[in-house]
Amino acid sequence: MLRVKGRVLVGPDEVRDELWAVDGRITFDRPPGADRAETVTGWALPGLVDAHCHVGLDRHGPVDAATAEKQALTDREAGTLLIRDAGSPSDTRWIDDREDLPKIIRAGRHIARTRRYIRNYAHEIEPGDLVAYVAQEARRGDGWVKLVGDWIDRDAGDLTACWPRGEVEAAIAEAHRLGARVTAHCFAEAALRDLVEAGIDCIEHATGLTEETIPLFAERGVAIVPTLVNIATFPDLAAGGEAKFPRWSAHMRQLYEHRYDTVRAAYDAGIPVYVGTDAGGSLAHGLVAGEVAELVKAGIPALEALSATAWGARRWLGRPGLDEGAPADLVVYDEDPRADVRVLAAPRHIVLNGRVTG
Repeated sequence: MLRVKGRVLVGPDEVRDELWAVDGRITFDRPPGADRAETVTGWALPGLVDAHCHVGLDRHGPVDAATAEKQALTDREAGTLLIRDAGSPSDTRWIDDREDLPKIIRAGRHIARTRRYIRNYAHEIEPGDLVAYVAQEARRGDGWVKLVGDWIDRDAGDLTACWPRGEVEAAIAEAHRLGARVTAHCFAEAALRDLVEAGIDCIEHATGLTEETIPLFAERGVAIVPTLVNIATFPDLAAGGEAKFPRWSAHMRQLYEHRYDTVRAAYDAGIPVYVGTDAGGSLAHGLVAGEVAELVKAGIPALEALSATAWGARRWLGRPGLDEGAPADLVVYDEDPRADVRVLAAPRHIVLNGRVTG
């Protein structure tokens, strides 16, 4: 039994004085034997969400279980207790049996065009096989499928769309028939209209949004996960490819320079925006607080940026927050994170399944 006392942020504007965790579940009713409960104090939030994270993956491809465990523990110590794993070649189902590790919603393995993505990451296929592979990953995942929507085309020397419109329409329709949502990696502009009009549910990165496509996203309710801590690496990527692909390098720099304006324009248009770090490829795990701070820097109000990793993100993923009977997954801070999101970088207590951990 655990008592959390202080200010429990059940919602952006709903604050309780305390909650209890009994047998790993939340209750707001004082339970029998409460006087013997362990007590933690502070400002409590639902366990944070990283909606674009890759447990079981590093820059070279799949990793062993020990490395995946370290990745998950690093995320946990940052307060991330719910992960949408946006593509991984590793089987991480064993994590579900560990009550001390974050909960994961998997999107299966990335699906990419042949030789059009990072080696060892994805199923690399041609358009005629897209529907079959989407169906396969929809069955393997936890309600999500991840496409690679664009990548560098070496013949064009720049980012181009990976999939013809007809095939992507059929693939998304099949995923929806199987009860899965579809998201896609997209850096550039070219693939966005076809993907949205084909019925996609989310776009990762979304640096290629324009005045023409932003209203379309808003009208269709397509969410974005900007991964600004990852977009910060674009100048280094551009420098590395300058000699061989100067057009691509210039494009990447342009996308980087406009990143904050793009995210703010999306938010202002009513596009749902959620927190994701893209940890697990070339980026370290545990960067969720930095991503929230980046959204604020882009011009999203602090409370909305906080919701994008807390209450709103959990609703979007269909997982409970600090609700009666829900798993007691929460993070406790010394100060009010609504007043200053930088508080997220210093959690005081991590509570997972009703136990103080870390």
